[in-house]
Amino acid sequence: MGNENGLDYSSSGVDIDAETNAVAALISTLGASTRKKGMKGAPVILDRGFGGLLEFDDKWLAMATDGVGSKLQIANTLGRYQGVGIDCVAMNVNDLLCVGAEPIGFVDYIAVPSPDEIVHQTIGSSLSEACARANVTLAGGETATLPGIVNELDLSGTALGWLPAGEAVTGERASPGDVLIGIPSSGIHSNGYSLVRGVLSKTNADLLGSAPFDSTHPYRVIENDMGDLGSVLLNPTRIYVDPIIDLLFGVDAPCSRNDVHGIAHITGGGLSNLLRLNDSVGFEIDNPLIPQPEFEWIQKEGGVTSWEMHRVFNMGMGIVLIVSADAAEDVEKWVSRRVAGSQRIGCVIEGEGVHHSPLDLTYAEY
Repeated sequence: MGNENGLDYSSSGVDIDAETNAVAALISTLGASTRKKGMKGAPVILDRGFGGLLEFDDKWLAMATDGVGSKLQIANTLGRYQGVGIDCVAMNVNDLLCVGAEPIGFVDYIAVPSPDEIVHQTIGSSLSEACARANVTLAGGETATLPGIVNELDLSGTALGWLPAGEAVTGERASPGDVLIGIPSSGIHSNGYSLVRGVLSKTNADLLGSAPFDSTHPYRVIENDMGDLGSVLLNPTRIYVDPIIDLLFGVDAPCSRNDVHGIAHITGGGLSNLLRLNDSVGFEIDNPLIPQPEFEWIQKEGGVTSWEMHRVFNMGMGIVLIVSADAAEDVEKWVSRRVAGSQRIGCVIEGEGVHHSPLDLTYAEY
């Protein structure tokens, strides 16, 4: 599916297939849990889920861990860290939402070649703001100074959540006729930046110059906007705790929790993330959300195929809800009032794979 004359994720340094195989190899070597079923901390098996689950009396705990990735290289180049803490928290809490868990706590890990008081203060403020948006407690963290191992700042974290035992949202109940509702992203979020940096290198684009495209989009705001390309590329990841926690736990929710059959965080892997929920049905996308302008610029300047773009990036859509047909209209209206631009994007069908019908793109495996 690549373009002989253009860029793709693999040639930019990240091979999604190789990464998937490497993770599978790692998992295959892990031993069985020392905590057995019925014990606090015993694992709850959830194949291909977005977070790990643990038994805890009448509740299940959920955990997710992730980092900001190579987006940090742009932040390091510009010395701008106001949004990276938001990225770090978002990538973790958004994953917890996808198993139906309410995020409640977060810890961070910062690795640097040398300490910098101002940088640490800025990141701390960013993490604090992110935890406020996600309604989680910043419970602690670790800062490691690693000269010779780390050449520039790296940031990752782990989030903890909870849900009632036996009520995980897994995607297993997704069935033909269910409706897909997309919730807009704020931009590139925190995936695909190896390819973004490949485009920057190819075009010699100036991060401090004006964006070489009109960056306005009806359903997003550029935070910490300094009027340059760097501001667009560093726009922080949207946190979806509001509205999803109210949808799953709220007394005024437009549907029951059982009407939500799946939630997918559209991160690395793009549309193929839907296959993590259920690979025994098909997903037909016939009314996609409008991508932000930076995606068109990346595709044009990098000569990237549409298939590759929708496999690497969120393309304007950060979360997909799979909702029962009976509840779909009410959920769509309710969510769109909470996050402008949210809409029905398609449906679950018989068959397999993900099909983006306007561009005739098909994804058969994650």
